[in-house]
Amino acid sequence: MADYTIKDIRNIALISHAGSGKTTLSEAIVHNAGVTSRFGTVEDGTTVSDYSDDEKERKVSINSSILSFDYKAKHITLIDTPGYADFGGEVMGCLTAVDSAIVLVDVCEGVEVGTERVWALANEHKLSRLIFINKMNKENINFDATVNNIKERLGKGCVLVTIPDATGSNFKSVIDLLDSSSIDGASGLLKDKAKKLRDALIEVIAERNDELLEKYLDGQELSIEEIEKGFRKGVSSGEIFPIFCGASVLNIGVKEVLSAIVNILPSPDQSPAKVVKDAKTNEDRELKPDPNASFTANVFKSISDPYVGQLTIFRIFSGTIKSDTNFYNATKQSRERIGPLLTLFGKEQKPVTDAIAGDIVSVAKLKNTSTGDSLCVEKDAVLFSKVDFPEPAISFSIKPKARSDEDKISIALQKLSAEDQTFMMKRDEQTKELIVSGMGDLHLDIMINRLKKRFNVEVEVGTPKVAYKETIKKSAKVQNKYKRQTGGHGQYGDVWIEIEPLEKGKGFEFVDKVVGGAIPKNYIPAVEKGVLEAMSKGVISGYPMVDLRVTLYDGSYHDVDSSDMAFKIAGSGALKKAALEAGPVLLEPVMDVDVIVPDEFMGDITGNLSSRRGKIAGMDIKGKSQVVKAKVPLSEMFKYASELKSMTGGRGSYTMRFSNYEEVPHKIAQTIITKYEEQRKEEQEK
Repeated sequence: MADYTIKDIRNIALISHAGSGKTTLSEAIVHNAGVTSRFGTVEDGTTVSDYSDDEKERKVSINSSILSFDYKAKHITLIDTPGYADFGGEVMGCLTAVDSAIVLVDVCEGVEVGTERVWALANEHKLSRLIFINKMNKENINFDATVNNIKERLGKGCVLVTIPDATGSNFKSVIDLLDSSSIDGASGLLKDKAKKLRDALIEVIAERNDELLEKYLDGQELSIEEIEKGFRKGVSSGEIFPIFCGASVLNIGVKEVLSAIVNILPSPDQSPAKVVKDAKTNEDRELKPDPNASFTANVFKSISDPYVGQLTIFRIFSGTIKSDTNFYNATKQSRERIGPLLTLFGKEQKPVTDAIAGDIVSVAKLKNTSTGDSLCVEKDAVLFSKVDFPEPAISFSIKPKARSDEDKISIALQKLSAEDQTFMMKRDEQTKELIVSGMGDLHLDIMINRLKKRFNVEVEVGTPKVAYKETIKKSAKVQNKYKRQTGGHGQYGDVWIEIEPLEKGKGFEFVDKVVGGAIPKNYIPAVEKGVLEAMSKGVISGYPMVDLRVTLYDGSYHDVDSSDMAFKIAGSGALKKAALEAGPVLLEPVMDVDVIVPDEFMGDITGNLSSRRGKIAGMDIKGKSQVVKAKVPLSEMFKYASELKSMTGGRGSYTMRFSNYEEVPHKIAQTIITKYEEQRKEEQEK
């Protein structure tokens, strides 16, 4: 058995906007814990967590990296997540597996858009958090302004725990407000400031605990034990978010964060219970983080390792599992035999004999298990909620340069898509092209580079394709009868449907309102299948239809000639007929675009975004630069990077992420529809 209990486990994700220093902080933490003898750097490509070739080459985190280690009788798992929005799917998966997060803030930049995004995700998962203001060694910074910015953007529960002794090149250490000796070691005005901030911290702790508050208001002094206990409780409940500061690259302020991981952040049994579905009854139930309960776990990440094959990484939420045993995959309804359990430390894998509730471990070479799957014992099967990963917003057509790679490319793409839930591949039925889709240019560029370096497949990249969709604007009722007689048994299916638009993002609903046996129950699924097939191809432009409800309310059948196939064809034809009467329109993906530029380029940037049908949503200040926030159709953003570079002399940058779908203006939609009709005509003539 593990030589620690569930109370000794800490699972933490490092999250923030790109460039805030997550990887360096993780490196400093494991170095302070005595796990590594060398302090690696991102610049040299020697960090534990950024170990892949593409991360070393680009000097940015692309994958989430798992760092499991023991320190002061605690079993700690840090997950260093990427900050770029293109790799947001990595963050979303990992946040389902942790109990808390360390949120980094660059003192020079304050709370950036990426930090706000991951903070909101952490709120959804009810994670405990501490904040680390990084890069205190930079010159010309305003620590107090950054703290105020944090409180404004992230909430009043954010409260200082450590403060710097100085800033810039004079920054040498931090003062711990919970440590009286640390405050006594300060001098002059700094000591007075520290005492006031300690009082403010104690007040925040007391306010969140009725027993302490009563004592505090009566003027009684709180003991160190009471303060620490109240602090832990406030952090675990998500009412207090302690703010630490330091410079991870200089290893200053890191030991205080490591101490907080051990003493303040919650263990799995102190976190909110995980709600799952009972696989048999489909009813909600809460999992108790009990090592003696039935085994349950959720797969949150997969890695294609060049030496051991696919690694499946999962968090155990209850029970215990041993190496070389088996489990039941409730998602796939299959049993899996497993080999050794492994803990991960960057690219290193260490075998362990067993794992308990709260542990994060991995297994190699599973046959049927993938990211998002629910693992358990068959007699007590449960299903975890699926992560709602963002839809890919940009696509390219690719084909191998060498014919000999045609078989290899599909296998390689399947392995890459198994690793990354926001990277998808499909074969276009109409054009026969192989299409890869991802979250942005950088995302796809890295995936194509991996094809070459990891799988030795070089590809030619075609023009990006925008993932348009279709929907309807009004309701319509139609009848569609499919009848064919060819000698012997014929085919007969008759359906009456009503279609109506749903709210944005609602997807599809199929409602069965057939009464009196007008259509036998066994044919209803065939009608729905035909409707879905027609929706997948659209009616005006070949793009899939979304956000509509289809109600089947009447029809007729023939005792001899009716079949599943007949009703499927009838359902498909009914959908096409009804959609054409229901005001079909084309939808396009719209992106949230943040353009960061010096003041003097603001006019050029806003004008250029407007020319791309962009809508300016607001402006913000980031350090000495301006941030233009806009919503722009994806189809207008191709080649924007090169234009921005040209307009700003290389001083501008931008981030882009999917926002929503909006209706395409009529004139542009008509061009797309006309082009589609011409392509169909050419194909029919061939």
